[in-house]
Formats: sequence, structure tokens, C-alpha cells
Amino acid sequence: MSEFSILEMEHENNGLGKIEIAPEVIEVIAGIAASEVEGVAGMRGNFATGVVERLGKKNHGKGVKVELTETGIKIDVYCLMKFGISIPSVAGKIQENIRQALLNMTALEAEEVNIHVVGVQFETQKVEPIVDEEV
Repeated sequence: MSEFSILEMEHENNGLGKIEIAPEVIEVIAGIAASEVEGVAGMRGNFATGVVERLGKKNHGKGVKVELTETGIKIDVYCLMKFGISIPSVAGKIQENIRQALLNMTALEAEEVNIHVVGVQFETQKVEPIVDEEV
């Protein structure tokens, strides 16, 4: 399989030119669509994305890998799930949300949307401070 660096959209010829979409754009669309699903605690990133986020910039493509092949678009999503949710149900919702967002925004359909659950996030319990009431 050969990998393409840019995707040319198929659309009716209107004489105005062609439309090309970079894989990074698809990564951003998929990342936002995945993080919108209830039950997703976060997306997996690397050291560089962590540094960028600490500097105040959100990396919406974090945790998403897009591969453009001769057969179509393959999307791999690496995410953390919240504890106590149904992982198969949430993963299915992520797949559907990404497919729908991609179709609505680019008129492209993904051949595969693979969900990789890389961790579970437990709710952090808030500890109430104990106040001694001595009179």
C-alpha cells in the first residue's frame, strides 16, 4: 500500500479548480468528534503535545492517526475512557460521530475507524477538609 500525503476531493467539475484536504485536517475533525462523545476522558498524546497544551494551545489532532491509502481513509483513534462506562457502546459512538463529522464537513467517507482504548480514567474523589470547631 502506498501512502498519499494529500487527499483530492471528488466533486462535480465547476471549472473553479480542485479541492485538496491534508491528513492533518482529517485528524483535527476526528479528534474533536471523538472528544465530544460522553464517556471519553481524553485522547492519548505524546510529550510534544503535552508541552504544547501546557503552553495554552489545544491540539485537536492529538491521539488520532490518519492514513490515506489507495483503498481509502483509515483512521486510528487512541483514547482514554471514563471508569464505569460501557466501552463497546462508547467506542461505537466514537466511530459513528467521526464518520458523520467527516461526511458532513468534507463529503468523504472513512474506510475504517479503529478505536484503541489505551487507558481508563478513574474519577478523582474530592476530599473535604476537616474543620475542627473548637469554641
